[in-house]
Amino acid sequence: NLDLSNPIRLSGLSAGAKLELVQSSRSPSVVSVALQLPEVEAHSPAGGRLIEKYPSSTTLWLILRNFESMAPHRNYTARAKTRTETGGTGAGRLYHESPVLSIMGRELTSFTDLQKTLAQLGYNAGSVLLRLTFRLSDTPIEEAMEQIERYFKSVSGDEKAGSHATSMTMPESVPDTAAPVPPEEDSETKTPPEPNTPSGEEDSFTVDLATQDNKTFVEAEPEPSAVTGPGQRPISIFKPPESSTPQAARQAFNERDYEPTVAHAKLHQARLQGSGRNKTLPSDKELADREIAKAQRVADIKDIAIKIRFPDQSAINATFTNLDTARSLYDLARGMMAAQGEPFLLNFRSARGPRIIPPDGTEKLISDLGMSGSTLVNFLWGEGASLEARAKPVMKENMLAQAKEIEVPKISESEAPETVPKDTTTEKPKASGKGDSKGNMPKWFKGLGKK
Repeated sequence: NLDLSNPIRLSGLSAGAKLELVQSSRSPSVVSVALQLPEVEAHSPAGGRLIEKYPSSTTLWLILRNFESMAPHRNYTARAKTRTETGGTGAGRLYHESPVLSIMGRELTSFTDLQKTLAQLGYNAGSVLLRLTFRLSDTPIEEAMEQIERYFKSVSGDEKAGSHATSMTMPESVPDTAAPVPPEEDSETKTPPEPNTPSGEEDSFTVDLATQDNKTFVEAEPEPSAVTGPGQRPISIFKPPESSTPQAARQAFNERDYEPTVAHAKLHQARLQGSGRNKTLPSDKELADREIAKAQRVADIKDIAIKIRFPDQSAINATFTNLDTARSLYDLARGMMAAQGEPFLLNFRSARGPRIIPPDGTEKLISDLGMSGSTLVNFLWGEGASLEARAKPVMKENMLAQAKEIEVPKISESEAPETVPKDTTTEKPKASGKGDSKGNMPKWFKGLGKK
């Protein structure tokens, strides 16, 4: 692609070059903008230069307004200077000192010129340097502000006039490279992406590891007969395990299950290709549609299953509705405790990591805390808990008497496959001098096996 911001002598075009006109992408791309301040304003930032990233659909006026909003003392668009008429005396009248931007030797002086976007000036990627100066105009400051306000009223309507003329809001489509990527919605409630789209390929290789443990405990545990707990809430109680070794570690397994196959290698390569592929930024409308769809999915959740796991590995299961709050969860745990006066905390693993549930909080479990599906909540003793309470079982004796053991179904040897079927659809790779002579397996692939 030809960079339209470069002059012809720097574009690399030869004599008689043939140019093909193609339709550009409608999605804005990221441009790094550096604003070089004049000497009167160059005392605050290092070197008198401000750097920020903007989408190519941002106007120069909005860029100036955004740089203004970063510090309270900055004023680049509403400056005024006193000027006394020739032969007159007194304080004089305030006139608007309009900003002037210089880009690659081109000056943009008028207010209309500053309404051009970076893409209209030919900057769709990379970086650009804007040199800022000020020029005293013949328009009084009050008339200049009225002209700016009337302009935005004619473009955006009366509702958006004040926000454009007096304040600056960053566009929603500007990505923050330093901030963590916002977490994806739960895999149980996420709608499948459309095929043959870059975003769909990315989502197909995304695994929500933060909530994976919280989604599987209900499938492996049979529900015993329901018991009425505190607040007449139906609950299921499970005994702590008798052995300190987890049941999964005591199950027999096949060593070949940990050997990577050709299908695993193809999946790994596809994920690497998907993560390295350039993807367009979502537009403002797409971001708004995602927020609406996310809010609708949360509103459709009526109840969730929550498992509270105590330090002695005993547990209870209960169902909570979309009206229950954090206080409801703490009341249930406190009502099951033998030492109800001891301090404790509850936490769960959200999409962003472990999160403490606020004690006696009014936050709703589903809409505010983001719980969905089957969630595992861990019981933690507080700092002031006594050693006696920590050593004894957490639940009351009458509740433990109604607890049932967790029965894990055992897979017989006849049901377990002894051999792993080979992939017959792929041909055996030819031997090369760089790979392993036995299986021609690359060195990076050996790390996927069991150590």
